[in-house]
Amino acid sequence: MAGSGWLALRTMPGPGWVRGSGPAVLRRLRDAAVVRPGFLSAAEEETLRRELEPELRRRRYEFDHWDAAIHGFRETEKSRWSEASRAILQRVQAAAFGPDQTLLSSVHVLDLEPRGYIKPHVDSVKFCGTTIAGLSLLSPSVMRLVHTQEPGESLELLLEPCSLYILRDSARYDFSHEILRDEESFFGKLRVPRGRRISVICRSLPEGVGPEEPGQPPPAC
Repeated sequence: MAGSGWLALRTMPGPGWVRGSGPAVLRRLRDAAVVRPGFLSAAEEETLRRELEPELRRRRYEFDHWDAAIHGFRETEKSRWSEASRAILQRVQAAAFGPDQTLLSSVHVLDLEPRGYIKPHVDSVKFCGTTIAGLSLLSPSVMRLVHTQEPGESLELLLEPCSLYILRDSARYDFSHEILRDEESFFGKLRVPRGRRISVICRSLPEGVGPEEPGQPPPAC
């Protein structure tokens, strides 16, 4: 993945957070696959971690998923939050979702162990709407997007702790996405060692589904 044809979309000095296989895919997904580094402060990250830890500890890491997309994970859906965490999630909503978008009432929390990973997949339109936004806690990771019809078109997102990623529209439905396993975790030539990773994922409502409707499998990332 470190070929010379890869281009980085830089927003400040350093490696950047988005790399594409060419300028066309960078232009196409400029507003559809977004990384906002440093979205959380260290104190906000710790607030979320401390709130989530007791519930996550009650669950065992699993190595089979209902659609075989995730390996080495535990997860939960959470709808009740402390005041401090609600304020953080309201900032996510303001940053990632339009005023006409309704969010699913529950937030998906996914805990990957250090050897855990998420296989390439495309989220079903039945289970969440056009936009998902995820906070990354504890460990950096690399998300890879690959066009489902043109596999030469691809994108890498560097997801550092405290960052926010946003996938919407074409990035959601025309590209598969995955979280790379530790031994494959490179952002270009940069090695990104994997540790335990928690993601806190907000989702827009799919068309024709009420916000309290149960039984909706969450997106994996």
